[in-house]
Amino acid sequence: MKKIVLTGLVTLGLAAPAFAQATNEQIEMAYISARNQLGVLKYCQNEGHIDGEAATVQTKLIALIPAPSDTAKGDEAEKTGEKGTVAAMGVNQEISATVKAQNITEKQFCETVANAIKQVADQLPK
Repeated sequence: MKKIVLTGLVTLGLAAPAFAQATNEQIEMAYISARNQLGVLKYCQNEGHIDGEAATVQTKLIALIPAPSDTAKGDEAEKTGEKGTVAAMGVNQEISATVKAQNITEKQFCETVANAIKQVADQLPK
């Protein structure tokens, strides 16, 4: 599952110029995935595993993605993430199942996601 989460992050790392060549469907998928990741980060923060820095960074990264005219799917994806479910590429998986399968703690999972978000942001043009 870690690969799925990081795949969404790589998509965000492409930033605005790459979206000019993407289809509307691809842009919407990137937007929905990014919103889910924001929800996951909020979940992690609410559980006390990370501070709010990564969620703030993720919000800034989302602003780089052209929002679809209807953001309802993004809203739902973020709420799903806030409940502790990673939703990416058509697959939903509870964080609890992910950490059990990877034999790591929820805190380690959250820190990995938060650090990856920060690394993507550091690579973007300032």
